[in-house]
Amino acid sequence: MSDRVRLWVAWGVHLFTASGALVGALALLAIDRGELQAAAILMLVAMAIDSVDGGLARAVGVARLIPSFDGRRLDDMVDYLNYVVVPCVFLVAGGLVPHWLAVAPPILASAYGFSQVDAKTEDDFFLGFPSYWNVIAIYAWLLEVRPGLTALIVAGFAALVFVPQKYVYPSKLRVLRRTTYALTAAAAAAVAWSILEPERARALRVPQITLLYPAWYIGLSLWLGGVRLRRA
Repeated sequence: MSDRVRLWVAWGVHLFTASGALVGALALLAIDRGELQAAAILMLVAMAIDSVDGGLARAVGVARLIPSFDGRRLDDMVDYLNYVVVPCVFLVAGGLVPHWLAVAPPILASAYGFSQVDAKTEDDFFLGFPSYWNVIAIYAWLLEVRPGLTALIVAGFAALVFVPQKYVYPSKLRVLRRTTYALTAAAAAAVAWSILEPERARALRVPQITLLYPAWYIGLSLWLGGVRLRRA
């Protein structure tokens, strides 16, 4: 492959990452129209993009090919939109929290978390709860959680942003990677089906069963991660 082709491929990877912002904008438009089902699917699409763009960037070597462009900064901007802003708007617009102030803690806590120099550690962990508000929002909708309880759950996880617990970075796992990938794919497929067929999925208790995956993620993080003090 020529250097020119490699360069175009590298820019293509950045464009792929940036497309996540477009998906986030479409999700916000769907929420504005009251189409929560479409918005939930778009949130899954955004997560799918985010789950593979880092691996593509490393495989292509975008940092070497385009040293003047900060792909991590682009990724953080897109992630803040899709993992924080979109799900928080989803929670409020869907009546899943009792008041819009319930989403102030995650918005502010995640702004702090994303701005930390050691938000991602040298050994490839997230430090502090990694702002998976889209996951929480989708489950609150699928499980029809009472707004008051959702607000308490959101506040609890917002507090965990400040706790220096190390959470696994799925795409950079060094152990149980294949198992985690397989569980991720199975859970994502089940959640997608639950979004498309919510009544049938609730009748079969599929959303509840898929909670085993978040439990796996948290358990794996507690086992492999541990607590690490932030830099002064």
